Amino acid sequence: MKPQSPADETNGLRYFGRMLDKIRLQEKGELDLEYHSQLGRGADGRLLQFLRMNYGDLCTRVRQGGSDNEILEWCFTHGRRLDENDVTIWNGFISKLGWNDAATSYLAKCKKEAGLSHRDDIQTLSQLFDVEEGRKP
Repeated sequence: MKPQSPADETNGLRYFGRMLDKIRLQEKGELDLEYHSQLGRGADGRLLQFLRMNYGDLCTRVRQGGSDNEILEWCFTHGRRLDENDVTIWNGFISKLGWNDAATSYLAKCKKEAGLSHRDDIQTLSQLFDVEEGRKP
């Protein structure tokens, strides 16, 4: 099973549900090994910092159960509450990560490893994840 798309939203916030899916799958022993090195790091880590949350604390909360929306509300209570502008900033950042920024070389490396270097239509990490995980051709 794969985590949800980075474009999927939880109360308007992109990527959050994907991070929770990876935690849940890891807890069940069902997360593909390729994801393990980035748990709580990479885009996960950026979102955690944006929310002012600790990865271990979030994992503990996810183990307790609840919907993505409930866990996001918990993050707002224990980290920082995002307003509409914060959500817009985050969504813009995560939707473009890898496109002419600090993650561009990482995107190129990942595309090469996946045999997708020829795919000029893949310009962001979100697009790459959706292709690799079978959501887009």
